Amino acid sequence: MAKNLENGEILFFQHCNVCHKNRNNLIIPEKNLKKEALETNGMYNLEAIIYKITNGKNAMPAFGGRLTDIEIQTIAEYVLEKADS
Repeated sequence: MAKNLENGEILFFQHCNVCHKNRNNLIIPEKNLKKEALETNGMYNLEAIIYKITNGKNAMPAFGGRLTDIEIQTIAEYVLEKADS
């Protein structure tokens, strides 16, 4: 699990950190990656986060086709872990 979180962190910083630095959201601030916001927006579960990373929505690009399913899941697991910490 620790290795997956390390990989998730690396992938997150490569692909997501530009808009989600410090788990914030530079485009839509209330849709950040902190636990309370994820819960409020119905995103506090692995499946929802995987879906959003894969398909994107509004200003968020779709990463399906650019990242593997395993990479997307690894990022999603990292996001959930960091939301809880």
